[in-house]
Amino acid sequence: MQAEFINAVREARLEDIKSFLAQQPVLLNGKDQRGSTALLLATYYGHQEVVDYLLSLKPELDAQDQAGNTALMGVCFKGYYPIAEKLVSAGANVNATNFNGASALIYASMFNKADLVALLLKNKADTTQKDERGFTATDHAKSQGYQEIVDLIASYE
Repeated sequence: MQAEFINAVREARLEDIKSFLAQQPVLLNGKDQRGSTALLLATYYGHQEVVDYLLSLKPELDAQDQAGNTALMGVCFKGYYPIAEKLVSAGANVNATNFNGASALIYASMFNKADLVALLLKNKADTTQKDERGFTATDHAKSQGYQEIVDLIASYE
């Protein structure tokens, strides 16, 4: 049933998702072969309606996939502000890091997502966190020439 449930999440089949979870609530925080939970997948694919439903069930917000990425990191990489806002409001850890030491703020900075950088900073993202190469979010923004991001982070330091 796990594979069918994961496919329903990937395809945003909300009624099927509800049915699977009614039968087996343990699926909510179960992981697929890549270590992704339903919430991780729904956020990664930008399925807002599915995310809303899953959040109503109080899933593990900071579950990590095989690379250590959380749902919040994924939406900061992809640029899905509305979902990031929901995750932060639900209590996702804005300072969680993956196995390379990258955080949501580092991803938002690397990919020039000023709205997400601002959201994370307003919610106490740590501007001093460094990835495994020793780079902060500011360092990544500088290396890419994203001056708006550099200035935004500086305004919170």
